[in-house]
Amino acid sequence: MNVLIPLVAAYLLGSIPFGLILTRATGAGDLRSIGSGNIGATNVLRTGRKGLAAATLLLDMAKGLLAVVLVRALFPGLEALGAAGAVLGHCFPVWLGFRGGKGVATLMGVSLGLAWPIGLGYAAVWLGVLAVTRTSSLGGMLAAMSAPLVALATAHGDYAPVLAALAVLVLWLHRANIARLRAGTEPKVGARS
Repeated sequence: MNVLIPLVAAYLLGSIPFGLILTRATGAGDLRSIGSGNIGATNVLRTGRKGLAAATLLLDMAKGLLAVVLVRALFPGLEALGAAGAVLGHCFPVWLGFRGGKGVATLMGVSLGLAWPIGLGYAAVWLGVLAVTRTSSLGGMLAAMSAPLVALATAHGDYAPVLAALAVLVLWLHRANIARLRAGTEPKVGARS
């Protein structure tokens, strides 16, 4: 039970679909019928509302961070379970038939919650790749892959296994993006569709 409670609680927190809630509340429509149909910030950006996309990004990060912080406070030593639960909740929310986002922003939040150097490294890779390539998916995937490496390099290696597993999940959820990247058809941020 001591393992199940933090995992389920973090999952429920992670499963809050902020992108869907914000777009509906502001009259932007059902996010699942826009663009890629994804509930994350990149798809919210396709509504043309940058403020909503930024809010979605921050809230998706915040729920990951909060899940880890709460689990650490209530179940010390089990924060890696909180990290896994939050990302799984975002990617597979029970409320949406287990069809959620791709986990990039929530994984950023849990990385920051686990240890600030991991979160800082994640953000640097994500933003750096995005600035150079203007390709959101590539930045997110490389940032996810960097998290376990940063954990190992900064004496937080005990978090590397869960971060590696979550990075594999992020890559799997981006398999269509990977195919488009290989074909040279992946859209750039800010490009007209």
